[in-house]
Amino acid sequence: MQLIKPDINIDFVGKRQIALIVSLALILVGFASLLLNGGPNYGIDFAGGTLVQVKFEKTTDAATIKESLAGLELGSPVVQSFGDNQNEFLIRVEQASGELKGLSVQIQNALEQTYEKGHVEIRRVEMVGPQVGKDLRNKGLKALFYAMLGLLVYISWRFEFRFAIGAIVALFHDVMITLGAFSLFGKEIDLPIIAAFLAIIGYSLNDTIIVYDRIRENSGKHNKESFPFVVNRSINETLSRTLLTSGTTLLVVLALFVLGGGVIHNFAFAMLVGVLVGTYSSIFVASPVLIFWQQKLDKKSA
Repeated sequence: MQLIKPDINIDFVGKRQIALIVSLALILVGFASLLLNGGPNYGIDFAGGTLVQVKFEKTTDAATIKESLAGLELGSPVVQSFGDNQNEFLIRVEQASGELKGLSVQIQNALEQTYEKGHVEIRRVEMVGPQVGKDLRNKGLKALFYAMLGLLVYISWRFEFRFAIGAIVALFHDVMITLGAFSLFGKEIDLPIIAAFLAIIGYSLNDTIIVYDRIRENSGKHNKESFPFVVNRSINETLSRTLLTSGTTLLVVLALFVLGGGVIHNFAFAMLVGVLVGTYSSIFVASPVLIFWQQKLDKKSA
């Protein structure tokens, strides 16, 4: 099945400077958001503390819930709506408590004074100590770093070092834009999001490898043509496959995002952004970096 004929000739390479400006703008906006927010919004897994999920029978709001908890000396609890259900909220307390059962009873009793007994349901309580959260955060960052390092070695062995540089720049680009999107939309980063980042790296790399494989093949076929021509020809020849793969993946991820519920919402959001950005970077980031590297080598050899 082909959506696009393989002999199509869109000038992707000619638009690489525009793509560079777009990519830099997206990364800078995300970076500015991270600075303004004091870094990523870490979830309970990484920041530590206690998380309580509460469901109410009647419609309410975060401000009223915070007022109901004012007498419990919980510091500055964060209350936010959960998923699509307007009557379900997450209450986050920075201090971790070793007596989860006692804390949940205290919160339930305090809320029932405002919302009546039997109209408040504690659905979930989670606690992570600050040291455990820090350890999990460090291990998550190490997982991303080692994944990048392993891919650098693999692509250098499978192709050449210049190909590996282009792929790593594209993967770093994808992770930075997805991280910036999380900061802009105020979404939390926890362990499932690290898994989503690793999935994005694998997905984006798969697209990039397909294009790189065609570039290597066409370098022998069109050895009299310029390298940018070979790259552009390769992107056009694999465009149909790229759009089919990305389109079907997007449909699944979009279904998870819309219908998956609050628990999987952030993971689906990460995958949604990652698939879009990963497809874009395979065409407009990895290949242009390869052209830039080749032009530098040509100048040096000249």
